[in-house]
Amino acid sequence: MAIVESVGKIPLQDPPEDEFSSADLTWTKFGNAEHHDEVALIPYDRVDAFIIGECSNAECPTRFHIERGRKRTIGSLKEYKDDEYLEYRLYWCSFGPENYGEGGGILPSRRYRLNTRNRAARPQSMRGCTCHFVVKRLYTRPSLALIIYNERRHINKSGFICHGPLDRDAIGPGAKKIPYICNEIQQQTMSMIYLGIPEENILEKHIEGIQRYCGSDAKVNSLAYQYVHKLGMIIKRSTHELDLDDQASIRMWIERNRKSVFFHQDTSESDPFILGIQTEWQLQQMIRFGHRSVVAADTTFGVKRLKYPLFTLLVFDSRQHALPVAWVITRSFAKPDVSKWLKALIGRARTVEPGWKVSGFLIDDAAAEIDLLRDIFCCPVLFSLWRVRRSWLRNIVKKCSNIEVQREIFKRLGTIVYSIWGGINTSVALEQFMLDFVDQTAFMEYFKVSWLPKLEMWLSTMRNFPLASQEASGALEAYHVKLKAKLFDDSHLGALQRVDWLVHKLTTELHSSYWLDRYADESDSFQNVKEKYIATTSWHRALQIPDYAVTLDDKGHLFAKVVSQKDSSLTHLVWNPGSEFAFCDCSWSMQGNLCKHVIKVNMICENLKGYQPSMSFRSFEEVLMDLWRNPVDDSFALDLSLAWTHQMLDQIQKLVELNSSTDISTVVNNMPLKWVSKKGRTYIGKPSSSLALPHGSTNAKNVVHKKNRKRKRLSRLR
Repeated sequence: MAIVESVGKIPLQDPPEDEFSSADLTWTKFGNAEHHDEVALIPYDRVDAFIIGECSNAECPTRFHIERGRKRTIGSLKEYKDDEYLEYRLYWCSFGPENYGEGGGILPSRRYRLNTRNRAARPQSMRGCTCHFVVKRLYTRPSLALIIYNERRHINKSGFICHGPLDRDAIGPGAKKIPYICNEIQQQTMSMIYLGIPEENILEKHIEGIQRYCGSDAKVNSLAYQYVHKLGMIIKRSTHELDLDDQASIRMWIERNRKSVFFHQDTSESDPFILGIQTEWQLQQMIRFGHRSVVAADTTFGVKRLKYPLFTLLVFDSRQHALPVAWVITRSFAKPDVSKWLKALIGRARTVEPGWKVSGFLIDDAAAEIDLLRDIFCCPVLFSLWRVRRSWLRNIVKKCSNIEVQREIFKRLGTIVYSIWGGINTSVALEQFMLDFVDQTAFMEYFKVSWLPKLEMWLSTMRNFPLASQEASGALEAYHVKLKAKLFDDSHLGALQRVDWLVHKLTTELHSSYWLDRYADESDSFQNVKEKYIATTSWHRALQIPDYAVTLDDKGHLFAKVVSQKDSSLTHLVWNPGSEFAFCDCSWSMQGNLCKHVIKVNMICENLKGYQPSMSFRSFEEVLMDLWRNPVDDSFALDLSLAWTHQMLDQIQKLVELNSSTDISTVVNNMPLKWVSKKGRTYIGKPSSSLALPHGSTNAKNVVHKKNRKRKRLSRLR
């Protein structure tokens, strides 16, 4: 086969199949006589189809993960070759590159059993597989991708097949007929065991998974039963106490789980203890759902009960549920310490996705280091009311016995919060509030000690920062409630002061719960799990309540009635409708939670006259008004503010149109398209004056790169 030295001489291939693999492509040697690679040129929008095809290899079924990635922007290079990349991604078989066997060679369990009394299955995933390839999105032709296959065989460094049905020593005698249990099936089985699902149901789902790689067979079923049973015994017998000393135990856990630790700082005279945990799956979700989206934080969980408080970083998934993507266990929230682990976390994400960027960061604590978050994430900071609302409501219900007094106190506190934009003197309003309810001694004592000294700081934060919506607040509260239920179970009260116990609970039960929720939703399996996951937040539960089930008080707008969907004879009363501080008499609300009845009533009230807008909408109005409010004589600042305001309004109108449209084609047809008629010459090594063809263009197949050739190009869609 002749060696090709120019990308322009590599034929463009586009197999007609929906999914295709390396066997469906013709490979070309690209480079020079001393060093060359096997490459193929395909349309960039077919890369996913190629990866899916490679994963479906019958001899070595697997998955590929992004081991490394880099990205450039158009115009960043003044001189370049025809094979320079715009995007670069190294895909590696998920059975490598690490080898979890002892010594990095053949696992001990392949030839003999180290401990006959412990029938624990050996590690099933990392086998040292060297199969990997590179996908380059070409800088000169972004609509095309150059695939460079460095190693097509699924072998280890010794040259032996290391996974799949052709590996004779996979799981013991006769295992050459059975493929390895992939990470997905293993994680599914482990998650179901951790969540306490009966073994019969786990075995059924496990067999369904492995039968995707091999047919139904009595021996396969028998080995599957043994695997599930042994894995269940291992998990049940596992303990968080690797050592009697908590510090020694956590050090041992860190040594065994290096890939799940993104930052660790041991306790010393000058440095506090910090442990940052993020599994590979959490990293994937952080990159997927956090990029160009909002990232949130659940801060200072367990300050009073845990040895070290827990900080959780969350993203919002495809259903806008809060998904934990990193846990940080530390007592120090000083600026230098927070900066250390935040930079380590972002650096880890950008090693996989160099262009990873956050559009907004959502906090729930007015004492957070807001300037630090702005500097590190380079994005606006939003504030959520869920924590202050929950704290006030829980203590009102707990310390005040009269429900009418509870309603009125909660309403008055809401009025004080709403007054941050009304020019009302907060100190006077607070003084009057405390005089009116002076007889409620238990609550007033709590309020004076816990909130009065810092209330001005919280109100100032609400006034100066955009406020999050009820949907986001409900999602954060749902995570907090789930975390509390998992950790503060009565059976674990004796272990709350051990860090190894907290780490064990987070990385096993809680992680498995969220993994199975996402898997059930995306694969449309485990319908009970999926339905329960969808109904996790009060926002989604509120969407199931029909409008006719809500009756409003048209006279004074004092209350609303919501008919229960489970029992039509039961009606819930919501006082102060239309406000974030509405009070419902249902059991979920009486525990301090934001209930579905309050959210549903507020959804209806926001479109009616006579009801105050939500605080998030009022906050948004203030942001726009701040941009508009400028001195008349300051003409340039006024022009700039008006330009920003109209730009924001235009984007919001387009978003509303997109969300409300039932036909996406009508929205696309109304989008402006710009055509470039100017002709220009493109030279190898010099950037073209015209913009590159977008990867979604239908003319991608006919593009052939030739030197000194004129051509028209579409401008990049914005």
